[in-house]
Amino acid sequence: MSEAYWREVHSTGLAVPTDRPLGDLTIELTRMLGDPDPDVRSGLAVPALSTWIQRGVYDDLLAGLGDGMAAGLVVGLGDSGNNGVFRRASSVEALAQCIARDNARSLVRAEKVLEWGDRIATWLLRERDLRAFVPERGWAHAVARGADALGTLAASEHLGKPELTVILDVVADRVLARGDTIYTHGEPDRLAAATMSVLRRNLVPLNIMEPWINRIVTVATATPETPDRDPFLLTGNAESFLRALYIQLALSNDIPQIRGDLLLVVVAALKKSNQTYLT
Repeated sequence: MSEAYWREVHSTGLAVPTDRPLGDLTIELTRMLGDPDPDVRSGLAVPALSTWIQRGVYDDLLAGLGDGMAAGLVVGLGDSGNNGVFRRASSVEALAQCIARDNARSLVRAEKVLEWGDRIATWLLRERDLRAFVPERGWAHAVARGADALGTLAASEHLGKPELTVILDVVADRVLARGDTIYTHGEPDRLAAATMSVLRRNLVPLNIMEPWINRIVTVATATPETPDRDPFLLTGNAESFLRALYIQLALSNDIPQIRGDLLLVVVAALKKSNQTYLT
């Protein structure tokens, strides 16, 4: 169908059209998630799917819809610099909406939510296209959207301490991954927000969080291995993440039970990684 059709749907307040089966509409919206035109992808497809999920249109079909979004995470996975990332990043955004709907209404089995979580984590750690804003194509922002999805997943009642600890490991692995990208478009803040979602469950104790923070500090304070490589490619993302986590721990109104003790650990980490500025 034409863009004009979907613009008309939007003009009606995103009421579900009655002239076509919901399945056909969903297939078309799923295809549009990978459109390189941000007006189609982010302006039409993502809002329509998100709104229908939130309104309960897919409540009886949520497991199948989530599986379809999860399938989008592997389309072109491993490639970088082309348009494939838009499908993957938009798919994780829609999948997060499916998880949020289950968080509110308990509509799918625990095993399914855990399966979605595993697929999100696998994709996020394997994603190689880390571009944020792409000129003439709009936002890809795979790391940020993946972090948002992890934060939504962490709020699920189906996850206990072991699964929440896995989310923390995924966050740390993404922060510390070696590559040629320094996060400059809010990714550390979004990864810190996912960490806060884990902490607000009040299931992960300080004796897990302290070595986890220290693992990040080790990279934030590391000495570059070769003098001809930008040292911030090694340390920059870890440093930015620690600062973002401190801000959210210190200023958030929704306080995890271990905030006081954890703040001391994070402050010590920041003193260690910012010695140049504190002497």
